[in-house]
Amino acid sequence: MLGPHNIRKNDMPKEMRFLFDKYPRDSWPAHPGFADRTRHWLGAHKMFRHVAERIRLKTEDVLDAIIPMDDYAHQLSQYGGSLVTNLHGHHGWEDRNFFPELMAADPRFETGLDLLEKDHADLDTVLDRFTQTANRLIKLSTMDEAQALQEAGHVHETGLTIESFLKRHLGDEEELSVPIILHYRLRG
Repeated sequence: MLGPHNIRKNDMPKEMRFLFDKYPRDSWPAHPGFADRTRHWLGAHKMFRHVAERIRLKTEDVLDAIIPMDDYAHQLSQYGGSLVTNLHGHHGWEDRNFFPELMAADPRFETGLDLLEKDHADLDTVLDRFTQTANRLIKLSTMDEAQALQEAGHVHETGLTIESFLKRHLGDEEELSVPIILHYRLRG
């Protein structure tokens, strides 16, 4: 089982930061090569972070008896399904379209790609566990609320893992990719 302690916590390796010092995050929006397509990609990342946080907060609400279980189960189904489906689709698109474009522009991207691909595989494991746990909770919510509340503790733990994972992974992915996009004026 992959938990928060198994997620890579160290900074992106120096060899992955080959253009980041030249194009730091706070300079991106003002750069003439910062096109709408890059803004949309970063917007998707922001949305993933937001939905993961929302799942965690709603789980805390049900555990603290702030919202009823049936409301929580409905929201978990909606937000959880959206997060898992959209993350899988997003990573598939990156693997097929986005990452090959970056690799063609700068072969040094391959060093970081290996790390990002391992992250994607690890995230798939966490998302599968989340899906199984969330589905179990949703079924239990109509049969046995006490067991559903117990399962909510597992959803919360997995949600924390997802939130932590996305914070680190998406940050690394952005700090590797956007400087390449800006340097070579891609995606404009």
